[in-house]
Amino acid sequence: MQNLQNIIEGILFVAGAGVSVDDIATKLEISPEEVLQTVHDLKQKYDETSGIQIITYKNKVQFCTNPDYADAISLVLNPIKERALTKTALETVAIIAYQQPITRLEIENIRGVGSDYAIQLLLTHNLIEVVGRKDVVGKPLLFGTTDEFLKRFELQSLSDLPKYEELLEQIKILNTNTDGESIYNEFEVVPLDEADEIEAEYLKQNG
Repeated sequence: MQNLQNIIEGILFVAGAGVSVDDIATKLEISPEEVLQTVHDLKQKYDETSGIQIITYKNKVQFCTNPDYADAISLVLNPIKERALTKTALETVAIIAYQQPITRLEIENIRGVGSDYAIQLLLTHNLIEVVGRKDVVGKPLLFGTTDEFLKRFELQSLSDLPKYEELLEQIKILNTNTDGESIYNEFEVVPLDEADEIEAEYLKQNG
């Protein structure tokens, strides 16, 4: 069992991204249940006090950093806040999560305002992706959430989505601490007036 723990630990470290439980089981010729039990044991090793933790989502396993240390880690690895999610984008991803697959026009009908900038921002952050085209005139693109969305909001699958209002509250907590600063610098929520300026500039440049 210890040897299996070491092997799976090494796999997750080298992979960097999520690894399918079924892939691990098939290649190592063990059952998925054995993989999950080993992952459970590894989670005890990398507990809430560790700088590294193990997360599971959509039948995948991955190493991640402890969010408690996100500020310090970002200070070293990401000294410049290059990316920001506006509140508009956060509202948009919540709509997509619950209504997917959904078109841009359908999103805008729900929000009552244009969502071109928000969608582009979410695509850039890999929180949403194009999942097809709707079978209507014009064949508009359909959007859905990604595995990155599940990881970011600590969901095993879309069936674990909380109520819409609870997700919005989770988004708020995830992106801001009591001082209003981002706990994930790459997902900083900019002030509303600044967000309006960013969106207006984007629309000006992109028609």
